[in-house]
Amino acid sequence: MFDFLLTPGQKLLQEEAARFVKEKVPKQLILDMDEEKVTYPKEYLMDLGQAKLLGLRFAEQYSGRGLQWVDEVSVLEEIGVLGTSLACLYSLPSIVGEAINHFGSEVLKNRYLKPTLEGKLYTAEALTEPRGGSDFFGATTLARREGDFYILNGQKRFVVGAEGADYFMVYAKTDPEGPAHQSISAFIVDRGPGVEVEHIYGLMGTRGGGAGRVVFKDVKVPAENLLGVENGAADIFYQMMIPERLTSAAGALGMARAALEVASDYSTKRKAFGRKIKDFQGVNFKVADSITRLDAARALVYATARAVDSGVPGNVARRLVSEAKKFATDSAWAVVNDAMQIMGGIGYTNIFPIERLLRDIRLIMIWTGTNEVMNLIIQHEYYKERRENLQPHRSLEEDAVNAHLTEEKVYE
Repeated sequence: MFDFLLTPGQKLLQEEAARFVKEKVPKQLILDMDEEKVTYPKEYLMDLGQAKLLGLRFAEQYSGRGLQWVDEVSVLEEIGVLGTSLACLYSLPSIVGEAINHFGSEVLKNRYLKPTLEGKLYTAEALTEPRGGSDFFGATTLARREGDFYILNGQKRFVVGAEGADYFMVYAKTDPEGPAHQSISAFIVDRGPGVEVEHIYGLMGTRGGGAGRVVFKDVKVPAENLLGVENGAADIFYQMMIPERLTSAAGALGMARAALEVASDYSTKRKAFGRKIKDFQGVNFKVADSITRLDAARALVYATARAVDSGVPGNVARRLVSEAKKFATDSAWAVVNDAMQIMGGIGYTNIFPIERLLRDIRLIMIWTGTNEVMNLIIQHEYYKERRENLQPHRSLEEDAVNAHLTEEKVYE
């Protein structure tokens, strides 16, 4: 834990979240969700709302606490120990709330954001389509303006929280003939006539979060439910990268920490060849590697949260959240794999939660943009920054003995 990165108030908030996780989330809920006896844990979200732990960054008038990303990250690390489903459901009010708070009218904030943070309404983000998730601007879901309504047709899949959602944030093409980046809009769509939700996926892990397919058939969406401006959802999408990826990164910290704690505790009890296995380098070096990965990931995630809170330019924020998401999820995957290796065969069974964490963590390297897509963004923004920030710095290329031999610097 990086307590030294937190203010006294943030430490108290994190302790509050830890108490919630310990006292308000029964073991049986986690087991029933993994067995899909529970497909959407409404009581969990109701309890979070009553505890005022949802959407911490939003204003108090909407039932938030008016806090910052560092606060939310510190809480998400605690929620993350419960696994991907519960961490994601915790994050959805923050993710969808970002769009409503930044781009929605006051009417939408009071109608949707406030009751969501109170745990009275449930939400989901409908982004991915059957033809692909990473190709966002290739969306084929259509919304056609007719008077005071848009008529919405299309389908989305892998919508976490679909099973219990009262409303969806939906991206749809509103100008079929327009350029890809200037033809998509975002809407708040109520669950109602024409909205069909199917819980159809047999997931390897991350179960019980109500992931499903949502089909829209001639759905009448009030024009006032448009977020931002028509055909302007590119700006919303770029803004949404921050909550989608930073929440994934923060939740991964909790899952990695859970796996490390279980495995390291096991290593202090389990004996082989007359010694506790923590005394063998084959084990304790894995623990050391895991500690280092987790600390490095935590440092990046918290630094990213602080950067976003400080108002860094949008391109810098997108690079940092992409780095944080990629590194934290890759690190969590490595930590849980080493945890299973430390524990040996028993780690592969359901006697310990490592196998469930392994199944859960695998997904977070795919969603909210695959880690390969994170690489594309990271390098793209870096090259852009290099082009724009070359002025008063030392010319490092000149620090070579024969730097003056320009005839040797052949680039084509």
